[in-house]
Amino acid sequence: MKKVYNSAAGALDGLLFDGMFIASGGFGLCGIPELLLQAIKDAGTKDMTFASNNAGVDDFGIGILLQTRQVKKMISSYVGENAEFMRQYLSGELELEFNPQGTLAERMRAGGAGIPGFYTKTGVGTVIAEGKDHRDFDGQTYIMETGLVADLAIVKAWKADTTGNLVFRKTARNFNVPAATCGKVCVVEVEEIVEPGTLDPDHIHLPGIYVHRIIQGTHEKRIEQRTVRQRKEA
Repeated sequence: MKKVYNSAAGALDGLLFDGMFIASGGFGLCGIPELLLQAIKDAGTKDMTFASNNAGVDDFGIGILLQTRQVKKMISSYVGENAEFMRQYLSGELELEFNPQGTLAERMRAGGAGIPGFYTKTGVGTVIAEGKDHRDFDGQTYIMETGLVADLAIVKAWKADTTGNLVFRKTARNFNVPAATCGKVCVVEVEEIVEPGTLDPDHIHLPGIYVHRIIQGTHEKRIEQRTVRQRKEA
């Protein structure tokens, strides 16, 4: 089965529809599928729900889809660094389902593993627990969280072979692996594509069985927050 496509638009062809649910990898601006997000913007798909740790910044990452009002709901852990995200949420223009970061990662992983729900102590006694099933185990209270299954997963990796085996680079792995597994279809953008057998099997972070389509492209390496030490006077 052909997995390598020539462009982000080509890789997404036939997969996008209004009202769809997309799981996106990335953390801040680290490991975000920027080429696929731009292609989604260009396609004009609207009323989407995104599960992602955050929404990038105003002009990069999922932030570009917020600017064009293509996102209806975010399932996220963090709303900082994106003024438009905060503005839309506070004005009631954007639905937001807050999740602790570990809970969000586990909801994605559970969905990919076929687990419909799980119990966690995280969020007990807070607004996160409102309306959720509570159970006591060994004298302690837990709340039930549901697994996430998305119509589409979009992720960013460092290397792939043509069968879809992926290698992520350092912290850019972040939410990409659980996001990839929870999509009914997974589309990946990478910096390099190699032939099968080139990657060391012990270095593969996600097997190709989870990956349906791949593109290679040039990526912008932004720094989200640059902090430097003041130079001492000569």
